[in-house]
Amino acid sequence: MTRLSVEMLAADAVAPITSAGHARLGIAVLAGIAVIVLLITKFKLHAFLALTIGSLALGAFAGAPLDKVITSFTTGLGSTVAGVGVLIALGAILGKLLADSGGADQIVDTILAKAGGRAMPWAMVLIASVIGLPLFFEVGIVLLIPVVLMVAKRGNYSLMRIGIPALAGLSVMHGLVPPHPGPLVAIDAVHANLGVTLALGVLVAIPTVIVAGPLFSKVAARWVDVQAPDRMLPQRPSQELERRPGFGATLVTILLPVVLMLAKALVDVVVDDPTHTVQRVFDVIGSPLIALLAAVIVGIFTLGRPAGFSRERISQTVEKGLMPIAGILLIVGAGGGFKQTLIDCGVGRMILEISKDWSIPALLLAWLIAVAIRLATGSATVATVSAAGLVAPLAADMSTAHTALLVLAIGAGSLFFSHVNDAGFWLVKEYFGLSVGQTLKTWSVMETIISVVAGGLVLLLSLVI
Repeated sequence: MTRLSVEMLAADAVAPITSAGHARLGIAVLAGIAVIVLLITKFKLHAFLALTIGSLALGAFAGAPLDKVITSFTTGLGSTVAGVGVLIALGAILGKLLADSGGADQIVDTILAKAGGRAMPWAMVLIASVIGLPLFFEVGIVLLIPVVLMVAKRGNYSLMRIGIPALAGLSVMHGLVPPHPGPLVAIDAVHANLGVTLALGVLVAIPTVIVAGPLFSKVAARWVDVQAPDRMLPQRPSQELERRPGFGATLVTILLPVVLMLAKALVDVVVDDPTHTVQRVFDVIGSPLIALLAAVIVGIFTLGRPAGFSRERISQTVEKGLMPIAGILLIVGAGGGFKQTLIDCGVGRMILEISKDWSIPALLLAWLIAVAIRLATGSATVATVSAAGLVAPLAADMSTAHTALLVLAIGAGSLFFSHVNDAGFWLVKEYFGLSVGQTLKTWSVMETIISVVAGGLVLLLSLVI
């Protein structure tokens, strides 16, 4: 083993890396990311395989022993899945219960019944934001597309005036607010406080979604003035149900984990005594695992039973909710493996050393790295996990609030300019019946606005907290 390899993989190595070592590690990082980008974009390889191969390539280019690289990758994969895998699974179950029971449709119909005219774009933002809390982005789109097309058709609205606010609400939740996979992975990587991140994420999300949703939709409707396509609307899940859960019960179920996690963060600030009984209780019930598990159990009784689901039907719903997340879990796990390989090869320490001489703020650096990986790979999740691994050492000396802002900076950067290498781009294009150019002028610009506005708000918050 070479001296450089020993330095890179020794957990207790504290000596600064030489300039030659910096250059070699820098080339190794670029090569590893280039392998991932090439495999995903050119060869259409699944992101899990691309991240696995890219991690091995990174270690090889860095001159590290292959057996040590494999150990780093598998260790990172295991710890990441252990940290966020159960949360992703519980979120998927809750989302499936919400969709299949008609709870999502109940939220949609209740809000739409009270909105009209100029308020409709704002109603769509509200619907998408509430529905988007427990749902993955792609599931949220599938649920909301029938509503968007129906509202645009019946109200004779421009499709962009209704569609952009809905997409903005979903995208902002996906990138900035846990328990979505991206923010959860970043929180785990930089050891941020989940409750604080959630609170600050909501604070950043509200103005961001207003700018990128209802306000930008006016401009988007002028740029691309199209009506809802004349084709059969997809069937809504609740159309086959004789009854569905009430609005209040559904809303309480969706917001329960958010309330519990925020309550824990508030108690931690107010009590600030780990031995105090109140804080110990809230540390348990406000932990992400218990908060989401509680929501799933409550959802069985507030969503499944009112919809007339038998025990067998609820069991089937849970099983169907878990099936589609295998790919997501593997991508997230492989991203964690890539992150650990970066750290064990000394890349994090290298960034920490060379960034001392830069005038660029750590939060802006995190945003820029996430932007670069997002543009290259098209995946917000890959951008988040990779950027989190690269900048994790920068969080060592940060306060709790600034560590949470680091997570949000990464999340904001991961949403920048979705284009032809992003599956979400094609999903929006096909559902809305747009051309590639029209999708770029609407969806892609909206994503960029979200990224820039959220990134700017994160930097502003860092100046005052």
